[in-house]
Amino acid sequence: MNLSFWHERWERNEIGFHQTDINFYLQEFWPLLQLPKGQRVLVPLCGKSNDMLWLLEQGYLVLGVEISPVAVVAFFTENQLTPHTVPKGAFISWSQAEIEILCGDYFALTTAELTGVTTVYDRASLIALPEAMRQRYAQQLTVLLTPGMKVLLITLAYSSSEMIGPPFSVEEQEVYVLYQDNFEITLLATKETLAGNSKLAARGVSSLWESVYLLERR
Repeated sequence: MNLSFWHERWERNEIGFHQTDINFYLQEFWPLLQLPKGQRVLVPLCGKSNDMLWLLEQGYLVLGVEISPVAVVAFFTENQLTPHTVPKGAFISWSQAEIEILCGDYFALTTAELTGVTTVYDRASLIALPEAMRQRYAQQLTVLLTPGMKVLLITLAYSSSEMIGPPFSVEEQEVYVLYQDNFEITLLATKETLAGNSKLAARGVSSLWESVYLLERR
């Protein structure tokens, strides 16, 4: 999988992964992070997620990262926001008030772009990537975060023989392999959720488990 894959998905409007509702797990477990209002939250591979609006409504600053300019334009247009755009390192920064989206490659992120970030919300990043890229993703996140920073991570798990992602299946064991050397890992919840996911059921998935983790950088 390369960057053109995601550009093409957005250009063809093949965005079945986009959720219009605010993620249930975000609302249920975010308070556990005990993050003071006014802190900045990184949302990697953010697309046009409405979860970013929810975070804003809770009093947080949001920094999204998204490869597709189509997705970035859609987010600001659909929410009737007028962004200010400027080059920023390897990215184009789109911003208005408390939200900024960096349009560009997540793997080009440096700590310079993450000024003020204390927390990461990952609902659709890790599961969007094939195995080799998941390793790179986790390594990059480890480099970017400093001790004490937290990550709210949401994953899916299903039989990989039944469907070729994205979204990709990420088992609990893999989460530990990717992060246990540098993060404290707490499994917050695991639920069987196929009944509420008709799209994946239609693709042949017979059992679907969603898991929520709290990671804290050592």
